[in-house]
Amino acid sequence: MITSPAPTTLALSLAALSFVLTVIWGDPLLQILRHFRVGKIIRLEGPQRHFSKLGTPTMGGVMIVLPVAFIVLLLNAGWILGATYSGRSVLLPLAVLLAFAALGAVDDWAGLRGRKGEGLRARTKFGLQTLLALAAAYGLQHVLHVPELLIPGIPRPLTLGWPYLLVAAFIIVASSNAINLTDGLDGLAGLIAATAFAAYGGIALLQGQIYLARFAFVLVGSIFGFLWFNVHPAQLFMGDTGSLSLGAALGVVALMSGQWLLLPLIAVVPVAEVLSVMLQVSYFKLTGGRRLFKMSPLHHHFELLGWSETQVVQRFWLLSLLAAMIGVAIAVGYR
Repeated sequence: MITSPAPTTLALSLAALSFVLTVIWGDPLLQILRHFRVGKIIRLEGPQRHFSKLGTPTMGGVMIVLPVAFIVLLLNAGWILGATYSGRSVLLPLAVLLAFAALGAVDDWAGLRGRKGEGLRARTKFGLQTLLALAAAYGLQHVLHVPELLIPGIPRPLTLGWPYLLVAAFIIVASSNAINLTDGLDGLAGLIAATAFAAYGGIALLQGQIYLARFAFVLVGSIFGFLWFNVHPAQLFMGDTGSLSLGAALGVVALMSGQWLLLPLIAVVPVAEVLSVMLQVSYFKLTGGRRLFKMSPLHHHFELLGWSETQVVQRFWLLSLLAAMIGVAIAVGYR
């Protein structure tokens, strides 16, 4: 008698498959991006050492998103033939991933064709993110009926009612922009995002959310495939196509697990990046032009302190890995 593989085995196998598919099609994508001159524009206010990256292909988030979409849709091809409802639940985070990738692609393209590397207006981008996030929040609460909030020490999930829509939308938008701000050094955003998705994939497995775990680990594999081309010196950048979509998908995965209170811990580096920008702007205004950090987001501050790019990335990733391990331990501890 043939039995189905264990959930953990299958999830990790899907991660390996996603990695292989991403690496295989990486070189053809690079050729396409170079042919159409989809090259990175470096802003003048950034660190001087980054000018060597001028012209490096961007919009590499496509490399991540398409293999994930292919595998997830392939796994759910039986929907028409009666796939389980739990299996179809991952179509919502996939839809969010694709929608935010499309928004990011428009922003990237506008930046490549606009002046000074600027893409869509911040107000326009934020408004579209909010609309997409509210739609996703409605689906989470009223279609998937996900656990709205799990708190350590409380055995049953809490119900928040209509405020959940606002909380969920905020988490999705905040996570999307946090990963976007983190994407400033070779390999940084990819390593941080992959670690966070692996943590939530593990939490999902422990909670019996097998399909959510598979989705998370498929993303981990695809991000690793992208990192094959993105580690220093990067041949390719993810752009907003990747960072906005990965951040939004991470927010949705956290919400589907019900363990979104752990997101600031598991994603401690993106949270620190956002806080550094907020503190820098506030301090600048309050002090009439003085700066709290040498430059924000935070990774640029450490670059200007003399850390090499690889030192910043590796040390930030080590902190992220430790925080993710603690987050999983907390999730396991009160089950």
